[in-house]
Amino acid sequence: MLKKILSYLYPITLYKEKSSISETLEVTLYNGKYLLNTKNTNYSYGSLQTVLKKGLLEIGKNNISEMKHILILGVAGGSVVKTLVNDFNFSNKITGVELDQHVIDIANKYFNLNTFQNFECVIDDAQNFVEETPNKYDLIIIDIFNDKVMPAFLFENDFIHNTKNLLQKKGYILFNIMDSKIQKKIISENYFNHFEENEYVMKVIKNVERFNDLIIIHSVKK
Repeated sequence: MLKKILSYLYPITLYKEKSSISETLEVTLYNGKYLLNTKNTNYSYGSLQTVLKKGLLEIGKNNISEMKHILILGVAGGSVVKTLVNDFNFSNKITGVELDQHVIDIANKYFNLNTFQNFECVIDDAQNFVEETPNKYDLIIIDIFNDKVMPAFLFENDFIHNTKNLLQKKGYILFNIMDSKIQKKIISENYFNHFEENEYVMKVIKNVERFNDLIIIHSVKK
């Protein structure tokens, strides 16, 4: 209780360690809330949660309520799972794919990720998962970073093609981008080239929480 009170005065580090994937993983108590951070950015339950919630609100609560299966590529502390369940009352299936088991251990211990009964976590590389899974999804959330660096495979043809193939008819992709202005422009323009204008509606929400762009793709194929 004392730590929680003191956290309104200054951030308190509760846990800090390296993993095989991340240089630094840090759980911080700040303003009475737990945050999961890496060396240079927030991974969960801080600004990132606000960013993804804005994208979900853009898709719409009514649309999300009708979905049967949501895929999250890049789970981290699981803040988007909590947002879907608590803020959008989503009770159908959520599958999360996370490369770093250490991150999930932290998420379970500090953020109670394992208490969400409609959530299943798969420890796997997202590239492998989108290539091999037989399932289709109503919403695919792509939120993959190593610290604040986006892996190159996210913009390679195979990954984009495989992700497209996992979408249900009328499904959505919500893609979180955090990079320099020049890189974001190159990334988003190249990404859009893979989606046919007569089959997909594409939108970019720029400068969410200052540093992030959100790409929203909606399949309108008949």
